[in-house]
Amino acid sequence: MVVVAIVALGTAVASLALRDNEGAVLARDAERLAALLETARAQSRAAGVPVRWRSTASGFTFDGLPASAAPLPTHWLDAQTAALGNAPLMLGPDPIIAAQAVVLHRAGTSQPLLRVATDGLRPFSVEQIQ
Repeated sequence: MVVVAIVALGTAVASLALRDNEGAVLARDAERLAALLETARAQSRAAGVPVRWRSTASGFTFDGLPASAAPLPTHWLDAQTAALGNAPLMLGPDPIIAAQAVVLHRAGTSQPLLRVATDGLRPFSVEQIQ
C-alpha cells in the first residue's frame, strides 16, 4: 500500500511539472512575434520608412525594411502555427499607429487562440482569446 501511494504521489508531481507543450509552443511563437513587430516598428521609425507585416503560406514577411537593417526572421518556430486572416499590419514610420492585431492558432488543435495586439501607443502584447 505504501509503495502504491509513493508511485501515485510521484506520478502526480511529474504530471504537474510537465507543461502543456502545445500551449507553450503557441505562446512562444506569439511572444516572439510581438518582439519582432516591435523591432520592425522601431526600425521603421528610425529609417522613416513604412514597414508592413503580412502573413504568408510558409510564415510571414516584413515589407519595406531598410536595406541597412538586420534581416528579421520570416518563419514560425513551430510549423503548425499560423495567423488567422490575411490583413497586414502597418508598423510605421509614425510613432503612433492605428490599433492593430493578429490572431494566432495552432493547426490541428483545439487550444485557445492567442492575439498579438497594440492600441497604437503601447507595444504589441499577447492576449488569450476564446
